[in-house]
Amino acid sequence: MGKKSLEENISKTDIKSRTCLVGGKRMDKPEDLLYLKQFVKQHPDNKMGWYLLGKHYLEAGKEGKANYCFIQAGDIYEAFEQEAHPLAERELEQLKEWGRLQKKKRLTRKVVIALIPLLLAALLVPLSDFKNKSAESPASTSSGLEPQLGVVIVPQQIGQPIGYAMDTIIKAGGDAPDLSIAIRLQEKDGWAQWNGRMKPLLSVQREKSGSDKMDVSMHDRETCLCVPGDGSAVKDAYRKWKSAQEMHWTLASGIHHFRRLYGKWPAALEELIRPYPQNILAGEGEGMKESFPYVLAKLKQVDAAGKTERVDGQSSGSTKASHGQNGEKQGASRTPIGTNGLFQAEWSKPLEIVVDVSSHQLAVVQGDMVIRSYKVGLGGDRTPEGSFYISEKVRDPNGTEDGIFGSRGMTLSDTLYAIHGTDDPDSIGKDESLGCIRMRKADVEELYDVVPLGTKVTIKNGTFPSELKPSAERFRLEPKENETNPVKVYRWLS
Repeated sequence: MGKKSLEENISKTDIKSRTCLVGGKRMDKPEDLLYLKQFVKQHPDNKMGWYLLGKHYLEAGKEGKANYCFIQAGDIYEAFEQEAHPLAERELEQLKEWGRLQKKKRLTRKVVIALIPLLLAALLVPLSDFKNKSAESPASTSSGLEPQLGVVIVPQQIGQPIGYAMDTIIKAGGDAPDLSIAIRLQEKDGWAQWNGRMKPLLSVQREKSGSDKMDVSMHDRETCLCVPGDGSAVKDAYRKWKSAQEMHWTLASGIHHFRRLYGKWPAALEELIRPYPQNILAGEGEGMKESFPYVLAKLKQVDAAGKTERVDGQSSGSTKASHGQNGEKQGASRTPIGTNGLFQAEWSKPLEIVVDVSSHQLAVVQGDMVIRSYKVGLGGDRTPEGSFYISEKVRDPNGTEDGIFGSRGMTLSDTLYAIHGTDDPDSIGKDESLGCIRMRKADVEELYDVVPLGTKVTIKNGTFPSELKPSAERFRLEPKENETNPVKVYRWLS
């Protein structure tokens, strides 16, 4: 055979019978899949190995991984299948376009380096002039409504995360932002931990807004069976998006509860931020005013889509079915919602509070994600299990921030039970209250800002894993109205 390659000496008959040689090993058993995976890692230029691995994946029903392998196989795939792989041509065009973009970037860097002296000289311009020009620029008056980043969270139980992520992004169509990333979050006992470890899987960059051409970058070696690209930029983008998303959830939850309480949509953010007792939101957060029109429009869009379905014999758009105190709108919609272009329809649901009496934990959850978690003090059997809602929010109950109820209080369903602060921090994690839920000062103040008036509260036994990840940064809203109630003496079951 002389110097002929392995690929040139394996006949099509051998391939079709799945009996052939790779690296001196005969391939004819299902367990050879593991060998092939190791083989292409060690010999990434062996196209026959990629082709055979793709065949194994195709037989296993893993079409996404099979297509990736067939693209790597290149002309070997074409030789045996007598046609070019349909994705290969598109990938080639994207690769050429990527090359052109890289040349532009290199040229831009050279120009910037050459202009550094001029840029330094520009620093001599008075700061006041710079601010004035910035205020007049179109960018500074942007409405902030266009989503900049989309995030797909791939559940751990999904066996083909790349296919799942790409399918989700493609189905989002024109609603998908120019940059989308797929990630996996740390999960335990059925709960995804918003503040746990994050693993980036891939990122998809559109060539331009509305274009069908996309630049796909892989960021996880185990998922793509490849050498992953640099994911540092993706992680930086995700960190910025994450804080904006928390603000979105609070805003969207406030809009939801305003509609439930008043039977109409709010016309402006100010309708959510009113003095006590109409203080649905505790204040205004960064970017909240700018994103309000976009979030409101998307909530209306999801609501309109839900009206086409039926829930318990009623239209899911009705107040009782969609916006009851303890019931949320049902019915799936792929409409992305959020200040940053989210894809999961489930993310349109409002935030909820869940208290686990067995572990003395209170958590703010969104679907199956734990957004915030705190250690709390309870009253043992005196703390009632069941479903409640926040019927009142008050700052400095009884006119003080260091009394027995601390600086914040949230009444549960117009009862004598409440979530509040305490002047006895040593009782946190214990059963020493008369039934209420005690929290540390910093924790109750953050919770007060995160959840709106009307938030559902569920108290039950055995809900969360023993260890939940705390947030590195506190959520804060800027107070705008008077939320105290000096005419009432609170007598919660502390």
